[in-house]
Amino acid sequence: MSHPSQFDLLKQRRFAPFFWTQFLGAFNDNLFKTALVVALAFDAANWTDLPPSLVTNLVPGLFILPYVFFSATSGQIAEKIEKGSLARVIKWLEIGIMSVAAVGWFTHTLWLLMFAVFGMGMHSTLFGPVKYAYMPQHLKPEELTGGNGMVEMGTFVGILLGQVFGAVIVEQKPNGVAWLAAATVIFAVMGLVSAYGIPRTPAPQPDLKINWNPFTESIRNIRFSASNRTVFLSMLGNSWFWFYGAIVLAQFPVYAKDFLNGDRTVFVLLLTMFSLGIGAGSLLCEKLSGRKVEIGLVPFGSIGLSLFGIDLYLASLGYSVPAGQVDFMAMALQPGAWRIIMDVVLIGVFGGFFIVPLFAMIQLRADSQHLSRTIAGMNIMNALFMVVATGVAILLLKMGYTIPELFLATAIMNGVVAVYIFSLVPEFLLRFLAWILIHTVHKVKTVDADRIPEEGGAVLVCNHVSYVDALVIVAASPRPIRFVMDYRIFKTPFFGWIFRTAKAIPIAPAKEDPWLMEKAFVDIAQALHEGELVCIFPEGKLTRDGELSEFKGGIKKIVERSHVPVIPMALRGLWGHLLSRSQDSLLERAFRKGFRSQLSLAVGQPLAPTDVSPEMLYRQVAELRGDWK
Repeated sequence: MSHPSQFDLLKQRRFAPFFWTQFLGAFNDNLFKTALVVALAFDAANWTDLPPSLVTNLVPGLFILPYVFFSATSGQIAEKIEKGSLARVIKWLEIGIMSVAAVGWFTHTLWLLMFAVFGMGMHSTLFGPVKYAYMPQHLKPEELTGGNGMVEMGTFVGILLGQVFGAVIVEQKPNGVAWLAAATVIFAVMGLVSAYGIPRTPAPQPDLKINWNPFTESIRNIRFSASNRTVFLSMLGNSWFWFYGAIVLAQFPVYAKDFLNGDRTVFVLLLTMFSLGIGAGSLLCEKLSGRKVEIGLVPFGSIGLSLFGIDLYLASLGYSVPAGQVDFMAMALQPGAWRIIMDVVLIGVFGGFFIVPLFAMIQLRADSQHLSRTIAGMNIMNALFMVVATGVAILLLKMGYTIPELFLATAIMNGVVAVYIFSLVPEFLLRFLAWILIHTVHKVKTVDADRIPEEGGAVLVCNHVSYVDALVIVAASPRPIRFVMDYRIFKTPFFGWIFRTAKAIPIAPAKEDPWLMEKAFVDIAQALHEGELVCIFPEGKLTRDGELSEFKGGIKKIVERSHVPVIPMALRGLWGHLLSRSQDSLLERAFRKGFRSQLSLAVGQPLAPTDVSPEMLYRQVAELRGDWK
């Protein structure tokens, strides 16, 4: 069955005006900031006596300062006020800020330009909660990954174009400053026009009483978000990405000028490659995720951020520095240059894999009545992480680190942080393993996987063919699943850790451990009461001949305690797998069920608990499986 492309959203009023509003905001923001950074980095003597490396790190720090002090208030405003009207007010504010900046450009007044940097930070602080809370109100759950991918792509293409045009226009003598001042005001007006097309988006809490104290509200926001552990750790992951990006991107102007011995066009080339990478990675997320929120991409993205961050350091060591300053075309011809360029692109691509599923996860799992404030809380954390990133970069540079060494240190820190976060939220790792299994090792086809409910408790019942059954089922599900598994698997070093941290429920036969068996049924009932999915393998063991074994009576006991739907499923194509109990030789199994072999998971119609019996479920699963083992 074909699905609409994520690009089809651009034809729809529920998405297009919002998309172009945020795109123009990102473009204009970076048109202004990049022009200022380029002017300060390459023409510092005419603006300030401060060292260029210090000023280029100061500008992003000043931009994110409003996030620290005003995010809590902006989140409340976005919960209280209809989002279309709020977007238009914010765009009027942008016009005023860009008008102040125009005066700064014409009068060569640095403090007015710095004030405008702070003002645009304020603009972004107000728009952020609107931007990410708007989408869940207008997009279906299966559209969230594609919608977030489009927004992230649009944001970074806007950033790219703004950076390119900002760097180019400000250098056009003698009218560059005048053109820039006019352009920023014009694009602010275009953003306002687009905002008038945003459809009405009701406020979730119009009666909310705003707490104007940013400190107490910030603490309350973060505490509320921390009560949902998965959402909070996703917010931490998102903030870490901005730490990583803030350090790397802030170094590009001086890295291009002093280390690569390039002119402004080399700086623009680096920004272009990074932004194109982010855009490509963001758009690929929908295809790689199968139109669902696939958090298995997050560890994949994190691996790439570290791997190519380290290689950027190594590639920098192998770069042949030209004798004189070069433009981007001459730089690209230098030995080692293309390795640097590809590292920058791939850091962007894997950054897209990392950030898009995290945004979609937060939107899907956060309390819908508190989503704007959750986004605001995340923006506070982002700001704090970026302020710290600015401080860390300045400190390491003052300690004598070169910029390539700064790239290396950031990549290593990323690896350490990733291991820590994924150990706290094993769902990321479990879904990563599942994603690897179905996208690289096997070709997995799902049949009617949309019958797995997106909310509410339910029991999934499936045949048991191999040791990778759980990973295949996890990959097909839009939600986490609590598996009921033989207690002995919890004693194995690797799988035991995986399933313990994934909150699988151990069970033992009554004759071996009656207490553990009864505890398993209590844990199952509790999980279903809390609205979770529970998956059981009612055969109670792996098949030894590829055929279905008798279904045990445990399912009857489960539905007597918990009146939830029961969903039959059948795995097909796994018999003979290396991790099945087939008696065929390892070599034969490796060729027949090895790399890129075809598997399938078929999902049946949900059954009412009153209709369920082991015999009936056996027939249902057998019918779903058919003759394909």
